[in-house]
This record gives sequence, C-alpha cells and structure tokens, in this order.
Amino acid sequence: MTIPETDHSETDDDRGGKTMTEHYDQPMVGPLDAPERTSGRHPVNITQLVMAVAFAGLLLVWGLYQLDVVDRDDFRWLLPIPWLAAGAAGLAATLLPSRRDRNAAAGS
Repeated sequence: MTIPETDHSETDDDRGGKTMTEHYDQPMVGPLDAPERTSGRHPVNITQLVMAVAFAGLLLVWGLYQLDVVDRDDFRWLLPIPWLAAGAAGLAATLLPSRRDRNAAAGS
C-alpha cells in the first residue's frame, strides 16, 4: 500500500512536522462539545451531585457526633440518611431535566 505524496510546503509547522489540518478534513466533534442551548443553564453531572450530597450528609452526621448532639446508638438510623438523600437527589436530577426538555420541545 502506498501513501500518495502531497505538497506540505504551506501546512508544515515551525518544527517541520504536519499540522492538524492536514490529518483531519472535518472539525473534531466529541462528547465535550456542548450542545447549543438558549437558556444558559448547563447540564447537571449526576455522579458529582450524588457524591456531593452523600459526602455533605456524612460530614453532617460526623459533626453531630463530634459535638455530642447525637449518641453512638443513634448511628443506626442516622448513617443511612445521607445515602437515601443522595439517591433521591440523583433520581430527581435524572427525571426533572427530561420533563423540562419535553416542555421546551412542546413550546417550539
């Protein structure tokens, strides 16, 4: 298999190599290219939201224990609460944008 010769005189960079425009005919499109939105709100990263809610809840439980607001016996019912809140936040973030997108599609 032979590679056709091309004139690189205008596309060579300062180091003598090929530029990116020579390798790609089309602009690169990937998952980081943001879709055009008219509202100015960015999409929610659900993983980060869930972990942040869980971390904040566990930090709150630990703080309450360190300040002697709750006893060691109360951990049985306090420790699951941050995980339940994180799951609820994840479900809400998953379901609410789809409802907002349906309303926007119905209006256009």
